[in-house]
Amino acid sequence: MWSGLVGQTDAIATMRQASDSARTGEGSIGAMTHSWLITGPPGSGRSNLAYAFATALLSDGTPEGDARTRAMVAARTHPDLAVLSTERVIISIEEVRGLLSSSQYSPSVARYRVMVIEDADRMTERTSNLLLKALEEPPPRTVWILCAPSEADLLPTIRSRVRVVRLRTPEAADVAQLLVERDGVDPELALAVAYESQSHIGMAHRLATDADARARRAETLDVVLGLDSVSAAVHAAARLLAIAGDDAKAITEQKDAEERASALRSLGVEPGGTVPPALRSQLKALEEDQKRRATRSLRDGIDRILVDLLSLYRDILLEQLHAGLEPVNVTARDAIARAAAASDETRTLAIMDAIATARRRIEANVPPALALEAMLVAARTVRA
Repeated sequence: MWSGLVGQTDAIATMRQASDSARTGEGSIGAMTHSWLITGPPGSGRSNLAYAFATALLSDGTPEGDARTRAMVAARTHPDLAVLSTERVIISIEEVRGLLSSSQYSPSVARYRVMVIEDADRMTERTSNLLLKALEEPPPRTVWILCAPSEADLLPTIRSRVRVVRLRTPEAADVAQLLVERDGVDPELALAVAYESQSHIGMAHRLATDADARARRAETLDVVLGLDSVSAAVHAAARLLAIAGDDAKAITEQKDAEERASALRSLGVEPGGTVPPALRSQLKALEEDQKRRATRSLRDGIDRILVDLLSLYRDILLEQLHAGLEPVNVTARDAIARAAAASDETRTLAIMDAIATARRRIEANVPPALALEAMLVAARTVRA
C-alpha cells in the first residue's frame, strides 16, 4: 500500500512508526498522535500517503494492512473512514460541518475512526476555525489527517495542533521508473514526461498515456514562443484559454458520464429512459456538482499551463546562463536554444515575473482571459 509513494522514504518511515505504535501500544513518545498534516508539492503523493496511513490504522493488525481493509479504503467504503475531497474551488463550511458530525461516532470495526481532508488549503478562515475546535478537543480514538501543499496554507492555530509530515519532490528518474514498472510505459517516453511534469506523478501518468494531452502541452509552448506582435499575443491568450478548456473537458467528461449513468441506475431509470419528475431534483444536484468540478478543473488547467510556461522560460534562462543543467522540456531543446539566443537573461526574468503575476491575478479572481492577455502582451513587449 506504500508502493505508489516515490522518493518519500523518510515520510513513510514516520507514518509506519506511528501506525506500528498505534497497533502495538509501543514506541517512542509522540510516535502516534490524533492529528496530522501531510504537506508537499502537487503530485508528490499527499493523498496516497494519507490513505496508506489510514489503511494501516484501520487494518486488523497486520503491518501492511489486510486485503479487505485495503480494498475498502481504496473504494472509500470503510465504515470507520470519512473523507472530504472537494471538487469545488473552496471547501464549504457545510461540508466540514458534516465531517465534524461524523467524527463524533465511535469506531465500529477498527481501533480508530479516521477523518481525511484532502486539499485542506481550500478552506476559508471561517471554515478552518470550525475545524480547529475539533482538533482542540478530539473524540477518543479519532485521527485527523489533513493534506495541503504547505504549512503556510493553513491557519497558525491549526498548524500548532497537528504533527507535520513533509513530502519532497521525487526525482524524475524515480517517477519514470514507476511509470515503466506500473504502467508499462516506454522508458524514453517515461523519462521525458517525468521531466515535463516536473515529477508530478499524476500528470506524468496522464502525459505518458494520453497523446492528446502531450499534444496540447506542446502547443502551449509553441503558441508562446511564436509571438511576433501585440495582436498575436491577444489571440494567443484566447488560444491558451481554449487549450485549458479542452484539457479540462478531457478530464471531466468521461467522469461526468460515468457518474450520471451510475446515478440513473441507482434511481432505477433505464438507459435512454425518461427521468420521472420526482427524481429530477437529484440529477440536478449532481449536475450542479459537476459544473463546480468543471470550474475548478478549468482553473487548474490554466494554472498547469502557466506552470509549464514557467518551466519553459526556466529552461531558456539556464541555456542563457550556460548552467549545464538538464532542461524540464527535454523534447523542446532546439526551440529553447533558439529562444535563448534571441533574447537575454534580463528579458527572460521579466517574462517569468509576468507569468508569476498572472498566476497571482487569477488566484485573486481576475478573469483568466484578461490575466493571460496582460501576461502575453507584457512578454511580447519585453521581447521586443
